[in-house]
Amino acid sequence: KMRANKMILCAALAGVRPGAGFVLATIRPKASGIVRSVATVIEGEVGTESYKQYFVENDKKISPWHDIPISPDGAAEDIFNMITEIPKMGTAKMEIDTKTELNPIVQDEKKGKLRFYHGPIFWSYGCIPQTWENPNEEHPQLKCFGDDDPIDVVEIGAEALEAGSVTPVKALGVLAMIDDGELDWKVIAIAESDPLFSELNDIDDVAAKCPGVISGIREWFRWYKTPDGKPINAFGFDEECLPKAKAIEIIQETHQAWKGLRDGSIDAGKLWTGV
Repeated sequence: KMRANKMILCAALAGVRPGAGFVLATIRPKASGIVRSVATVIEGEVGTESYKQYFVENDKKISPWHDIPISPDGAAEDIFNMITEIPKMGTAKMEIDTKTELNPIVQDEKKGKLRFYHGPIFWSYGCIPQTWENPNEEHPQLKCFGDDDPIDVVEIGAEALEAGSVTPVKALGVLAMIDDGELDWKVIAIAESDPLFSELNDIDDVAAKCPGVISGIREWFRWYKTPDGKPINAFGFDEECLPKAKAIEIIQETHQAWKGLRDGSIDAGKLWTGV
């Protein structure tokens, strides 16, 4: 019981509601399809390099990157699973550890120090499972290579998504951020549970109904590393937020790259692929 209470406390400190440190997404039929029942277990101490948030299904640890599907079963083509790494208004730079066995969520480190944003991120932030931005493949127009991570998602809904939660989201558009010479796509999406879900169907709807959101995301990611002495980030395609059709195309391209990791046709390097 003491161990369970400690785990619940750790979950709360990590941005997960007490009692929600285990069940992330219950099985429920929706317009988007079926979401599997997945839980998390916290190991280590919050605010230290020992902290790890593992994912569990049927009492067995799984990889959120490789074992959670890209989309809920039966979902429409624009619906994808999002794994939240950083809740809205969070400052700790949490991420799926692509190099560690079973890929838990950990706090990123730089030069031996835990990373924090210099101010809160104003949207829930995470990634789409079973995707990978290939660092060995040059984009034909942008002439830069992928950042070696799952594709990122910025969820623009009103509520903060829980750290480690698995949420069906609708892809609305995508920004081509170029960070230190690497291509780092940012998918803009809306959670299925959000009141605006049915009203936002493409990036033009976001511009019309949520003025300032697209430019806000672009400027936040442009400047967020500058307090550390880094240059501002750039954006391809004349800084345009590309529409939903292009976002879906790019997500599917990163899904095919991930399949190459899993079947061995692409060298995984130091990544943990579970095969």
